[in-house]
Amino acid sequence: MGSNSTMSEEQLTAVSEPAVNDSPLKPRRMTLNMGPQHPSTHGVLRLVIELEGEKVISATPDIGYLHTGIEKEFEAKFYQQGVTLTDRIDYLAPLSNNFCYCLAAEKLLQVEVPPLAQWTRVMLAEFTRLNSHLVWLGTHALDIGAMTVFLYCFREREELLRLFEMYSGQRMMTSYFRIGGLALPPPRGWQQRVKKLIDIFPSRIDEYEDLLTKNDIFVGRTKGVGYLPVDQMIDLGVTGPMLRAAGIAVDIRKSEPYSSYEKFDFEVPTRTENDVYARYLVRLAEMRQSVRIIQQAWEGMPGGPHQADAPKVVLPEREKMKTQMESLIYHFKIVTEGFRVPPGEVYQVIESPRGEVGYYMVSDGTSKPYRVHVRGPSYGNLQAIADMVRGTMVADVIAILGSMDFVLGDIDR
Repeated sequence: MGSNSTMSEEQLTAVSEPAVNDSPLKPRRMTLNMGPQHPSTHGVLRLVIELEGEKVISATPDIGYLHTGIEKEFEAKFYQQGVTLTDRIDYLAPLSNNFCYCLAAEKLLQVEVPPLAQWTRVMLAEFTRLNSHLVWLGTHALDIGAMTVFLYCFREREELLRLFEMYSGQRMMTSYFRIGGLALPPPRGWQQRVKKLIDIFPSRIDEYEDLLTKNDIFVGRTKGVGYLPVDQMIDLGVTGPMLRAAGIAVDIRKSEPYSSYEKFDFEVPTRTENDVYARYLVRLAEMRQSVRIIQQAWEGMPGGPHQADAPKVVLPEREKMKTQMESLIYHFKIVTEGFRVPPGEVYQVIESPRGEVGYYMVSDGTSKPYRVHVRGPSYGNLQAIADMVRGTMVADVIAILGSMDFVLGDIDR
C-alpha cells in the first residue's frame, strides 16, 4: 500500500477513542396520538400526548370529528320536530335531552304539564341515569382490565333498553317526551315491569361493588389518580359526579327542582378525595339514589292525562281525530304548520348523568326556533383533561379519561 493509504499514530488514536460529550444526557420526548379511533377514548376523540418516557408532559384534546350541526338544524325544524334531534346529542342519555328541551319550550309557551307526565318523566329520567352509569361503569372497568363487570353491567342495561322499548317503541333514540307531556300514555303492565327491575337492581349494584370496590388492582389504578384542585374544576366548568366527587354537593334536581323533583326524597352523594376512585364511588351511590327515586315514583304515580290541555300545541288523541272535525283540524295544522311560540328567550337546566345540561332557546314568534344552544356537560368536563393528566403516567390517562364519562356527541354538536 502507498503512503497515502496509511494512517498516522495520531489518527489511529482519534478513531479508537471517541470524543467525550460533557453535556448531560437529556431524556427524549415523544408525541403520541391517542385516537381518534381508540377504544379507550370512548368516542372519536384525538388526544395529542407529549411523553417523556412514560410520564405525561402535556395532553391536548382535539375534538370535532363527530360534528353534526344539530344546533343549526333546530332552526329548520318545527318545535315538535326538534325533540328527535335531542336524542342524538347525548346518545347514552337521550331522555335527559328530551326532558330539557321540552321544559324550555314549555316555559316559553307557559304550558302546565299534568302530574302523571311530570312523575313519568322523573321516573324515566332516573332509569336513563342508571342506563348511562351502567355503560360508564362497564367500559371504565374494561379499560382497567375488569372484564366481568362489563358483562354484568350490560346484562342490566339490556333490561332497561327493553323497558324504554315498552314505553316508546325504541331502545335508544326514544323521543318519548313531548312538548306538553308524553308521546303516549304509560303502557299496560308498566307497574309490574318497573317493580321487577327496581327490586333486583340494588343486589346487582352489590355485585359490582363486590368485584371492584376492594379489588387491589382496581384500587391501585384509581386511588390518588386524576386529582385537580376544586377551584380549577369550577373555573373550567366541570359539573356533575366529577364535581361532587371533589366535595361540592351541587345537583340541579335539589338546587333548582323541576318536574316535581321537590316532592321526592333523595340524597346527593359526595366524596372529598377528588380522584378516579371517588368518582366511581359517587356514581355507584347515585345509582342507589336513582332506584330510590324510581321506587317513590312507582308507589305514588298520580293518575290523569298524559298531556297538557293545550289543543293548539299538543296533538289530539287519535280517536278524537277520527270522530271530531275540530280535532282533525288541529292535528292537520300542528303537523303541517307547527305551532307558534310567543317571542322570548329562556335558559333551562337539568341534571343529566354527566352533569348540568342547559338549553338556551330563543323564539321570534314563529313555529321554528330562532336559536337553540345546548350547554353540554361533557364539554366542560373534558376541558379538565390537560391539567388532570399532566405529570401522571401514560397508563393513568386511560383511567382518568374513563372517570370523566363524556360523550362526544354531547361535545361535537
